Amino acid sequence: MDSVKNLPVAVIGAGPIGLATAAHLLERGLEPVIFEAGPTAGAAIEQWRHIRLFSPWRFNLDDAAVRLLEPTGWKSPRPTALPYGGELIDNYLTPLAATPAIGSRLQTGARVLAVTRQGMDKTHVRDRDTTPFVVRVEHDSGEVRDHVVGAVIDASGTWSTRNPLGTSGLPAIGETTAADRISSPLPDVVGRDRAAFAGRRVLVVGAGHSAANTLINLADLAKEEPTTTILWAVRGGSAEKVYGGGDADGLPARGQLGSRLRRLVEAGTIELHTSFGIAALKTLDTHVTVEAVDGRTVEADVIVPCTGFRPDLDVLRELRLNLDPAVEAPTELGPLIDPEFHSCGTVPAHGAKVLAHPEKDFYIVGMKSYGRAPTFLLATGYEQVRSVAAALAGDQAAADTVHLELPETGVCSADAGTSCDVPAAATTPKTSQEPESQGGCCAAPEPAFIGFPTGLAHGRSSDN
Repeated sequence: MDSVKNLPVAVIGAGPIGLATAAHLLERGLEPVIFEAGPTAGAAIEQWRHIRLFSPWRFNLDDAAVRLLEPTGWKSPRPTALPYGGELIDNYLTPLAATPAIGSRLQTGARVLAVTRQGMDKTHVRDRDTTPFVVRVEHDSGEVRDHVVGAVIDASGTWSTRNPLGTSGLPAIGETTAADRISSPLPDVVGRDRAAFAGRRVLVVGAGHSAANTLINLADLAKEEPTTTILWAVRGGSAEKVYGGGDADGLPARGQLGSRLRRLVEAGTIELHTSFGIAALKTLDTHVTVEAVDGRTVEADVIVPCTGFRPDLDVLRELRLNLDPAVEAPTELGPLIDPEFHSCGTVPAHGAKVLAHPEKDFYIVGMKSYGRAPTFLLATGYEQVRSVAAALAGDQAAADTVHLELPETGVCSADAGTSCDVPAAATTPKTSQEPESQGGCCAAPEPAFIGFPTGLAHGRSSDN
């Protein structure tokens, strides 16, 4: 505890959760230093600034961050409006990063290479808990420096490490060689990245709502660029789960998304390939041939990988972690979020106690804390970091009292890219003893989902 009070707390990542972490630490009298690999706060969101969140502003703002912003003259967005990723950056993260309290402690272009204990690797035990951490950082100048800190909170997310296209969790044979023909997971096909897709043969891989939105955007592009060909590959035997409930869907915007996608497939605008687990990619001069496990092949000019993400744990190799063997989340959190059994709406509120590792004063928060599970909510992350800041400050009672304020009708999966701009239902706190929802879907807006949604009451949308 003395090292936490006398040394800064390293916060890795300057996205919504990282900046909220810093705000809560400051309120607790602790000194954060924020390392962001990108050139600005919210650099990962910048990659999908064209995507609209499925939840209103009221669930996208952290309370401690708002308390920092309000004295600057910042005007809160309309609570029921649905922001695009770019608006989340421009109207919230950028102003927050510019506040004197955050800006003076934020280092951009600072990529964390490793975290360890000063003078000892993970095999050393004696005095480990009282030894400061060392965070090795590569700065944009190319200089590598070691920063000594009292605690570390990893809020770096998972955007930089997407899941591979191949089956069994491994890259398909030839996937690395074909890297130049594989796009980012959420390309702006009708805007910034239009030239890479117009008039091309495009294969979208995945069965979540991110795939659905990309497919629909490609269909819009094909109206203006008729030589654009759209292919869609899923591992499952059908796309029914992606289509959702149509007009009967509890979330109308989600139902509309699925219905439109179904019509595009039935009309032949999108060529659907089911039971298509990718085994190999063969890169040719003009295109790439994609081979399924059963020997079928399709040819594409560009591939869009909507296959989800996984945490980068290499930088934490010298720390003592307790990770769930299935989803690579903290051990106590893993069973609560396993997508085989849970959706975002059935995950209970949780904080420092659940997120703790054998490595004292080290925490993984935000999307990265969920490992490979695709059910993370921004509201959940804000409560995580409030609790962690309290724990580091020595206020165990506040750290252990965790709650979430969510719509009474519960939360289902949410998706970046759809719209449901209606007033939210009344909320009441959810304690650590209560799940966020007992299942079912809701007609009111829900907390923002950063990642790839499931669309089901329980877990996965279907196989990719």
